[in-house]
Amino acid sequence: MIALIDYGAGNLTSVRKALSAIGAEVSVPGQPSDLENAMGVIVPGVGNFQATAGMNAAWRDAILDVVGRGRPMLGICLGLQWLFEGSKEAPDCQGLGLMTGQCDRLERGIEPVEGQAWPLKIPHVGWNALHFPRASRLFDGIEEGSQVYFTHSYAAPVTTDAVAVTTHGKPFASAVERGQVFGVQFHPEKSGDVGLRVLKNFLDAV
Repeated sequence: MIALIDYGAGNLTSVRKALSAIGAEVSVPGQPSDLENAMGVIVPGVGNFQATAGMNAAWRDAILDVVGRGRPMLGICLGLQWLFEGSKEAPDCQGLGLMTGQCDRLERGIEPVEGQAWPLKIPHVGWNALHFPRASRLFDGIEEGSQVYFTHSYAAPVTTDAVAVTTHGKPFASAVERGQVFGVQFHPEKSGDVGLRVLKNFLDAV
């Protein structure tokens, strides 16, 4: 059973539908103690980093206990950012600290398209390519340069934990992996066959 964490940050229904489509058994725990028997945890979310404050100390401890027992965890979009130490979007709100570094706002810039200069928009909304600096279980069977769907204004830094990098103004970590902890900045539930394959690969890790 995969525990899908609901802390009021949205996109729960679409993630649950995508997981059902690949045959995953999913529960939405009502209290931290419900995580005791979870075989894996997914933390989704969209919006401001402040929303992660909805996961209080009891939820944080329960999730860290699942991770400490070697069971896989996946953060999606805001859930990936929460894996880090924090974000400049909400400096007083602490991240989970499983990844090193701070999330920062994407930079505005100019993107060359067909010989013309186009201003980059923030938030970064739409399809963009994945580039893989190293192998990851999440992307088994997925080709270099595959397109996935993003919607965000802040992003995680490119560190040694980055297993996919995307560029919008500057490179950012579009996926991370450390041990049994995974995160994706894009929305696999909105990324067609590639997104479903990412979720299936996570399910295989579980």
